[in-house]
Amino acid sequence: MLIVSEEVCQKVIGRADAFEAVEQVFAAMARGDAYNFPVIREAIGHADALYGFKSGFDRAGLALGLKSGGYWPGNMDKGLTNHQSTVFLFDPDTGKLHALVGGNYLTAVRTAAASSVSIAHLARKDSKVLGMVGAGHQAQFQLRAAAEQRDFEKVLAWNFHPDMLPKLGAVAAEIGLPFEAVEREQLGAEADAIITITSAHEALMMKDWVKPGTHIACMGTDTKGKQEVDPALIAAATVFTDEVAQSTTIGETQHAVASGLIAEKDITPIGDVINGKHPGRTSDDEITLFDGTGVGLQDLAVASVAARLAQQAGDAVVIDL
Repeated sequence: MLIVSEEVCQKVIGRADAFEAVEQVFAAMARGDAYNFPVIREAIGHADALYGFKSGFDRAGLALGLKSGGYWPGNMDKGLTNHQSTVFLFDPDTGKLHALVGGNYLTAVRTAAASSVSIAHLARKDSKVLGMVGAGHQAQFQLRAAAEQRDFEKVLAWNFHPDMLPKLGAVAAEIGLPFEAVEREQLGAEADAIITITSAHEALMMKDWVKPGTHIACMGTDTKGKQEVDPALIAAATVFTDEVAQSTTIGETQHAVASGLIAEKDITPIGDVINGKHPGRTSDDEITLFDGTGVGLQDLAVASVAARLAQQAGDAVVIDL
């Protein structure tokens, strides 16, 4: 069995690896070659934590396993990231445990990879302004990944706590993009692509604030009750997601579906765009929206790559069970 630490994951997995793994697994899901098992996510009644499991099987990539972990909101005060998780990989031929892989860094890069896949396939080619709603730990990964998909010339950002914005500004400066902290109305009026990456339970971006032709990647809603954008904005957009069933129950579209503004049939798996079954964006004025709920297969895909690369590099710890 292999043990791949957080440190090793950061060493062996880059953004390009994560992008390729996530794009391939989205395509496999849309073909019916990969499927996620039902998600378990519960408040445990201790430390205000949410804990659960995401699991699945990718027949194309032969990735079988689960990610166990959750969200501990008090961790930053302890010098830890709020999201904590570990990925368990099993041999699909025997069921034997194959690897334990640190999931914290991989969760961040796979989430950023999902939004960047959506930008690559759905954002206008001439997109110049990137809007960031949220400036927490994952926002920095989102910004780096998104910046590689279009020739952005500026980053606009808003956050509940403005004192967190300078850290995101430092990332923008590092990759050579001007950065400006703005109100949400200005962000919506100017941004060509918007990423929302918060833990909000209310609409942060309203329909009337977003200009025609914008692509929006909603990456923070992964639990029943969470919300980042106006349901009317979802109804006005062409909507894509990682997994439709998860999108309508715990993802960003849950509110629009519950209120009857859209139906499940109005949501397209982004894998259909990747596979060429759906055209994706069809005009420069179209608003496209990607609901990135975060599926277990994303975790298994990047963890499988991490385990393989770590073993090849001799960086994995090997133990006998």
